[in-house]
Amino acid sequence: MASTIPTEAPKRMIKCVVWDLDNTLWRGVLLEDESVHLRENVTDIIMTLDRRGILQSIASKNDYGNTMLKLREFGLQQYFLYPQVNWSSKVESIQNIAKLINIGLDSIVFIDDQPFERDEVGFSLPDVLCLDVADLDCLLEMPEVNPRFITEDSSKRRLMYLSDLARNRAEEEFVGAKEEFLALLEMHFVIAPASEDDLQRAEELTLRTNQLNTTGYTYTYEELDELRQSPHHKLLIASLKDKYGSYGKIGLALVQQQPDIWTIKLLLMSCRVMSRGVGTMMLSHLMQMAKANGARIRAEFIPNGRNRTMYITYKFAGFKEVGRNRNVVFLESDLSRIQSFPDYVRVQTID
Repeated sequence: MASTIPTEAPKRMIKCVVWDLDNTLWRGVLLEDESVHLRENVTDIIMTLDRRGILQSIASKNDYGNTMLKLREFGLQQYFLYPQVNWSSKVESIQNIAKLINIGLDSIVFIDDQPFERDEVGFSLPDVLCLDVADLDCLLEMPEVNPRFITEDSSKRRLMYLSDLARNRAEEEFVGAKEEFLALLEMHFVIAPASEDDLQRAEELTLRTNQLNTTGYTYTYEELDELRQSPHHKLLIASLKDKYGSYGKIGLALVQQQPDIWTIKLLLMSCRVMSRGVGTMMLSHLMQMAKANGARIRAEFIPNGRNRTMYITYKFAGFKEVGRNRNVVFLESDLSRIQSFPDYVRVQTID
């Protein structure tokens, strides 16, 4: 049987490649000569990264209007999320990209031809991986940009983020209570046992999710396959969609079952659904199942500097600390109070 001890994860997984433009993405300086031309193979590199589920953006000191026209002329504008084309420092631009996409700086590669720009970013943002454009041909071979599996969710990741842009604009323009806006989204949240077809995405979720992750435990496809078939474990996966489209498979929970106590070994949610309250819904479902089976429920939590939101989720659900072992915090609920699912979302649970 697979161990519930975490598998060693790769040191770094790249979620976003940030491109400079002049003499990097294209040869030439746009402000000096509008007849710039794309660097050899750069279109293939951009499309390959996109198929692998790696997002891309721009940090360029340039005129925004002319730059967007040139990117549209090359047929590449749609590949770049939140492009930072301005006269600010590359440091500030990369920080903005990380904030807007909601990813850690350690999951970003920055490509620039200028040593000064790379050195400034490397000094101010040491977690960012800086790459000289002279080494661009090596990019696609780097293990950090080669996920083990390319899932349906990863291949559509950019499109999902574009849907998020439409949601965010609608939310910014909406006047009223947050719950009223969420009701307008017509959300449908599904929690089901993970099937064999879900395991590639499940492995990807354990590797990619840092913020809304209770323990940071990672599991391989093979370990997850054993766990889903184990009579002593429950492996649940969650998906979400609304009127703007699908968020994909965005949540995972692993519960170790003993006759009198269930232990949540892992509970995670994609950062893209942070404001939708689905982590609380998933936890409520686990609590309801434990209570129905006459078991107490316990959870493991390992702080990583980014996941305090998940600790707060447990506390709001009535979990209390009952012990610690090195860096693992143990919490437990007496199941006297289980939050009901909110009215603004249709929740479907599948046994």
